[in-house]
Amino acid sequence: MLVQIVLFDGFDLLDAIAPYEVFSAADMLSGGKIKVELVTLQSCDQVISAPGDLPIAVKGAPDLGRADFLLVPGAAGSVEPEAEDSLLTIVAREAAGGLPELAKQALSREGCTLVTVCGGSLILGMGGALDGRHAVTHHMGMPAFAATGVIPVQARVVDDGDLISCGGVTSGLDVALHVVDRFVGPRIAHAVETLFEYERRGAVWRACGPDPVGLPEQHSLPEEQAPVLAGNDETPQSDHPLFGTWQMKVHSPIGVQDVKFVFAPAGDGITGQALRGEDAPIDLTDVTISGSRVMWSQKVEKPLKLNLRFDTQLNGDTLVGAAKAGMLPKSKVEGVRIP
Repeated sequence: MLVQIVLFDGFDLLDAIAPYEVFSAADMLSGGKIKVELVTLQSCDQVISAPGDLPIAVKGAPDLGRADFLLVPGAAGSVEPEAEDSLLTIVAREAAGGLPELAKQALSREGCTLVTVCGGSLILGMGGALDGRHAVTHHMGMPAFAATGVIPVQARVVDDGDLISCGGVTSGLDVALHVVDRFVGPRIAHAVETLFEYERRGAVWRACGPDPVGLPEQHSLPEEQAPVLAGNDETPQSDHPLFGTWQMKVHSPIGVQDVKFVFAPAGDGITGQALRGEDAPIDLTDVTISGSRVMWSQKVEKPLKLNLRFDTQLNGDTLVGAAKAGMLPKSKVEGVRIP
């Protein structure tokens, strides 16, 4: 069996090296039953890790014709959202790159198992590769994870068949040991644990067996709900200044996105659409006016898959505010009315 760990500039070093060590030890202790390689989609022979900008040698590109397992680590970077090397910038860049498509191909190939470590699943979820699948990511990313169409599960390791994920800074050890246990054998996994003087943390969550009774549902997080205003929503008149077309700029982590928003009255409510280039119009939901405050929700498919909540202020012919998805930092939104 062959594990290929896919690296990218800014990958978290521990997310990749911890599983690499586990698989290398399992290979030694099993007499060569599981091999591991470091690969990349980038055209280079070294990939720069984070933190510390440590260069790591790679053996070429991923090869799904050879690989039995494809492992995607998370990213590491500055927590300041505006920084060039911010964690969010790296995650968004990779989510809009080739990793999600590679993951989709791995999941469609019989006999191939996709493994993600910590924020690696968030990258793939934002790229639309994990729709409807059970998975976990780093705890700070779980609300945003729910907004990508994934079914988030609060567990150390989540085994969803051909998709195995883990959440936590050191969880790469646990998920790699689980892979060894499941596919090579529990005695080899135990031998690696003994060699490393490490014991796996937490029960592995699987979508099987009876449902727990007598306890509230705790395994998943709901999508972030739009805020409820306390009795001050308005039913706008047909000549309300919001109605019309707005040219907006959304300052996202992967650059400025130009979007047109169209608002119109609809009975006692408001309808809206987002228009971007040649893409099909996207209907807005939960459009609410409260004084000068205008809010709405929008499902975004490109360049990243997210459910966004907009919160803006209307001032004459300008709309200014922010868009947010889960725990991800806010993105500035600004725009003007156009004819």
